[in-house]
Amino acid sequence: MKKRRIGPALRVAAALAVELAIAAAALPIAATLSRADSNAPAMSAGASTRASAAATPSPASSAAGPEARAGPNLLSNGDFATGSGKSPDHWRTGGWNESPAVTAYDWLHSPGSEPELAVSNIQPNDARWLQTMTLDAGWYYVGAEVRTDGVPANAAGASVSLDEDSVNSPALHGTTEWHPLGLYIRIGAHGADIDVALRLGGFGSLNTGRAFFRNARVVKLHALPANAGPAFDLSAVRRASVAPPIGRPWTLIAVFVLLAVVAAAGWRIYGGDNLPPVPVGSQPPPSMPRSERRRRESAAARRRR
Repeated sequence: MKKRRIGPALRVAAALAVELAIAAAALPIAATLSRADSNAPAMSAGASTRASAAATPSPASSAAGPEARAGPNLLSNGDFATGSGKSPDHWRTGGWNESPAVTAYDWLHSPGSEPELAVSNIQPNDARWLQTMTLDAGWYYVGAEVRTDGVPANAAGASVSLDEDSVNSPALHGTTEWHPLGLYIRIGAHGADIDVALRLGGFGSLNTGRAFFRNARVVKLHALPANAGPAFDLSAVRRASVAPPIGRPWTLIAVFVLLAVVAAAGWRIYGGDNLPPVPVGSQPPPSMPRSERRRRESAAARRRR
C-alpha cells in the first residue's frame, strides 16, 4: 500500500486551521457579549444625560457640593504642601509631547501663599500633573480649583480629568480667576485604579497657555447628589473604549474554505515521494514466550554436540 509523508507546510497549515477556527468561533460569542454590554444601563437615572454635557457646560456647573467639601480627601498631598525640588510628593508629570521645549511644569509654594501646580504649554500640547490611586466601589467627586492665563478657546482648555478619553470636567479658557472644577464618577463593584489628571489640553485637542491648580480633592460620596454633573460610569467608559470584534458568522465558512485551499496546496507541493514497501524478510520476528525460547536453545545445543 502506498503511503505519503505529511510535509512541514501541511503541518503548519493544520495548526493554523485549529487556531483560526477557535478564534472565528469566538466571534459570535464576543459580539453577543458586546451587544449585551451596550444594552446594559450605564449609570444611574439621569447621569447619562449629564455626562453627555461634559464638554460644554460653564465652569460653575462643576462646583463641588456640600458632600464633596465635607468628606475626607483621598488624594495624597492634595494641597501640594509637601515635596522636594520642583515636584510635590505623590505627583508626577506626563504629556503627549514630553519635550521641555514644549511644556514646563512648576510647583509654586512660596511662603505665605497656597501651593499651586502649574502647566505651561509653550507649544500646543496635552500636558498634566498626575496621581495614581485605587478606589473601591461607589460614587466619588474628583475636583480642584483652577485658573488660566492666555489659554485659547479653539482647543481643550484647563480641566480636572481622569487620564482616560472623555472623562473630563468642564474646561476653562482665556485668562480667569480661580474656579472650582470637577466631575463625578462611579466605580464598579470590583474597584478600579485611576489616574487623576490636572490638565491643559486633551486627547487630539492640543492647546497652549498656562493653567494653575490648587486644593485637589477626591471624596467618596454616599450617592450621586441631585443635579450633580458631569457624571461618568467608569466601567461603561472603559467598555466603550474597547473596539468590538469585527466579523459575521459567514466569515467562519470563509476561513475554513481558505484553510482547505492552503492545506491542499501544501499537500500537493510537500506531500513527499512514494515510500517503497518494507521487505517481509527484514521484519523483526514476533516475540515468543520464554519457555519456547529455552526449548529452542536446548534443541540447538543438542544438535551442536
